[in-house]
Amino acid sequence: MTDRTASLVELARRHGVATEYVDWSGAQHAVAASTLVAVLAALGVPADSEEARAAALADHERAYWQRTLYPTIVARSGQPTSFWVHVTHGAPVGVWIRLEDGSVRAGLRQLENNRPPFDLDGRLVGEATFELPADLPLGYHRLHVQAGAAADADAVLIVTPDALTLPSRLGSGRAWGLATQLYSVRSQNSWGTGDLTDLTDLAVWSAARHHADFILVNPLHAAGPVAPMEPSPYLPTSRQFANPLYLRVQAIPEYTAVRTPATLRKARADAQSRADKNEFIDRDAAWKSKRNALKEVYRARRSAGRALAYDGYRQRTGRTLDDFATWCVLAEKHGDDWRDWPAEFQHPDHPAVRAFAEKHSSRIDFHRWLQWQLDDQLTAAQATAVQTGMSLGIVHDLAVGVHPGGADAWALQDVLATGVSAGAPPDEFNQLGQDWSQPPWRPDELVERAYEPFRAVVRAVLRHAGGVRIDHIIGLFRLWWIPDGATPVDGTYVHYDHEAMIGVLALEAYRSGAVVVGEDLGTVEPWVRDYLRDRGLLGTSILWFEADQDGGPLPAPRWREYCLSAVTTHDLPPTAGYLAGAHLRLRRDLGLLTRPYKEEVAADRADQQRWLDVLRAAGLLPANAPEAIDADQTVLALYRYLTRTPSRLLALALPDAVGDVRTQNQPGTTDEYPNWRVPLAGPDGRKILLEDLFSDARAAALAQVMADAVTPGLS
Repeated sequence: MTDRTASLVELARRHGVATEYVDWSGAQHAVAASTLVAVLAALGVPADSEEARAAALADHERAYWQRTLYPTIVARSGQPTSFWVHVTHGAPVGVWIRLEDGSVRAGLRQLENNRPPFDLDGRLVGEATFELPADLPLGYHRLHVQAGAAADADAVLIVTPDALTLPSRLGSGRAWGLATQLYSVRSQNSWGTGDLTDLTDLAVWSAARHHADFILVNPLHAAGPVAPMEPSPYLPTSRQFANPLYLRVQAIPEYTAVRTPATLRKARADAQSRADKNEFIDRDAAWKSKRNALKEVYRARRSAGRALAYDGYRQRTGRTLDDFATWCVLAEKHGDDWRDWPAEFQHPDHPAVRAFAEKHSSRIDFHRWLQWQLDDQLTAAQATAVQTGMSLGIVHDLAVGVHPGGADAWALQDVLATGVSAGAPPDEFNQLGQDWSQPPWRPDELVERAYEPFRAVVRAVLRHAGGVRIDHIIGLFRLWWIPDGATPVDGTYVHYDHEAMIGVLALEAYRSGAVVVGEDLGTVEPWVRDYLRDRGLLGTSILWFEADQDGGPLPAPRWREYCLSAVTTHDLPPTAGYLAGAHLRLRRDLGLLTRPYKEEVAADRADQQRWLDVLRAAGLLPANAPEAIDADQTVLALYRYLTRTPSRLLALALPDAVGDVRTQNQPGTTDEYPNWRVPLAGPDGRKILLEDLFSDARAAALAQVMADAVTPGLS
């Protein structure tokens, strides 16, 4: 058994691995030595013996002094930033910056640095400190150093916005929008699941009829192309590409040129008929029908202009697209977990992979073409939403990570940690903790690559967006790493350079003109929310979790202004179900409760009673017995209360708009509950199509409550 020696604690500290932490209840915990050793191993640092730890500490010191420059330097616009340079002691130093536009900035001011030189194999290495000008433009620049007779050294210099501001197009500064799980919302012309045309139509309805400014959608990231398709949008195969299940086949221009249109019409009708009969969403059946239809459209003749557009898309996306499409075809042949493939296919740089790609070029091109169609339809969806009157349009959702056997994990395996998975420690709502089965970014490798892998993910999600929701944004500060074979309780936090991570996110959002919403629920250090606010990122507030210091409902005026506020979230039942205690019955039936069911019910009823009392005191409910108030009245009152908060963005959950009662996801479960497979339905369980929504009185009433709050006088 490994002891928690001073050397192990120091080695962990140097690599950003927490050796102790405070849990949700305020209790202090020391991290087990075995956890520290496993997490350090995932960072490429051997620490399983005292000799290994001593060597690793010495290597860490030497690596610091061997570098002329830190590989990535991050600065904030308007603020002076210092950086160090290592040179042979006493040697002259020249420093200059090559800006993104090609121009050069020189004459950087040198600051005093009295640190003693370091003996590096007989060569004394000194440290000089320089200051970056505060007026550098935003962007990705290159810092150069000439030190004595040594060769030039350089590093990436990222200048980020000091703080984002809300887009001026928001007008009064407040906006409302629908929050939807797109796969659950289909129309008469869908193929068994909701698609991008449905998303567009939903945006048009909410904007044209009820002056909505945005529509918040679940992650549309790519899933594996083979059955069974992963149902969770938060466990994608890639965050850089989208799921072709969301394509509307009929919206592709080449659809009109297919040779057998009647066959495709019948296939679509059959897919819809199956969806009508099935209780839950069957992605595999829907994708099988849609994939066959898409292959027919792929073979159809393209115009010269469309062919040029496809070539342009391929050039823009480059190798990233090629690797993704190659993974898809390898997955079709060998299964969708690259870790189980023959050894020669387990890394994209292996010659066998290139040979495979040449042999299967047509199949690979089909998957490239699918992503081009998604790029087209996502572009059109955002353009139509804005054209209809939305100030933001579509707000996309960025998942925390990716499937460990998926396309991104294959292509980026040198930047992702192995032997661990990301998750969350125990908290009030998940007292066993959570293991998300996702490989986390290695913070050291992100620095070495100037955060380019992270930049690419952020750019991809912002390409067709007026905003982005960052799921578990706390993971850009610290992320809970769980060693393979351990429980979530036995993990620890690994820290990231949040100045760099948030800075890159802010820079990409600034260039896209997008709003950033951070999902900052759960165990969050108070200073983190202050930091996010100072950087211009919005937080997230969920009504049921907003409490004052005594645990009672937080008065509306005291809610945060700079956040997106909602009554519920996809990890809870829709509000009508929550009021009826559906979440407790489900957790009881699944064995997820940590105290007797009767105690949970009593505590939940007490919480709800406090909210009912607040609603009555605010004049939003009549002063009569709770049983005299129906669910529709209470839901309406809760949303009216939401509009009395100062929050800049307000979200109406689409299931609430139609009176749905079933939750989309029960945390802590996989196959025990049909997570992410529940179709949109009314209070009686009858499935609701998009066309039904457009004439639904309940939906219109709730949407108008939101509209009146942000655009008074337009009702």
